[in-house]
Amino acid sequence: MPKLKTHSSAKKRFGLTSKGRVRHTQSGKRHCMIKRTPKQVRDLRGTKIMSEADEPRVKRHLLPNG
Repeated sequence: MPKLKTHSSAKKRFGLTSKGRVRHTQSGKRHCMIKRTPKQVRDLRGTKIMSEADEPRVKRHLLPNG
């Protein structure tokens, strides 16, 4: 049986922390920035930890063996 591959688009969008949580970039910073206040833009910097309810769906694509 062949090896299972990691989903390519998932590995570009998500990452795992050392404790196994899923890290993702925040949405809402690609376009239409003129509508947002400077505070909204500042708050969208960096990454966030995904909610526990959504983690299994992403981990299924990132860890095909686990």
